[in-house]
Amino acid sequence: MNVELTRFKVKQGKSHRVDEWMQLLNDNMKEVLLTLNDEKMYVETIFREIRDGEEYLYWYSVQGEGGTPVENSHHEIDKKHVAFWYECIDEEALSVDMKTEVVMIQDVVKEAMK
Repeated sequence: MNVELTRFKVKQGKSHRVDEWMQLLNDNMKEVLLTLNDEKMYVETIFREIRDGEEYLYWYSVQGEGGTPVENSHHEIDKKHVAFWYECIDEEALSVDMKTEVVMIQDVVKEAMK
């Protein structure tokens, strides 16, 4: 099981498109949740921050091993999600992986993830 928290920089001038991206995901949650099984993604949460005038998105995830990468998904919602990613995320800026210190997941939840 992989537990990750990563920070990604948003491209300048793309804040309004990030609004639309997050709205797309929230408005289509039923379809979004159906795609997570293929990725073996148990939990995925996106946080947003403006820090020193720069905008960032943080991805928190709990994912099993061997899932299909979202880029290879056949689901239409994932294709839109990935298109927003390439439009809005500054891939020239280094992403920052936070260091995992402690993972607290109850056994009943771990069992459900198997």
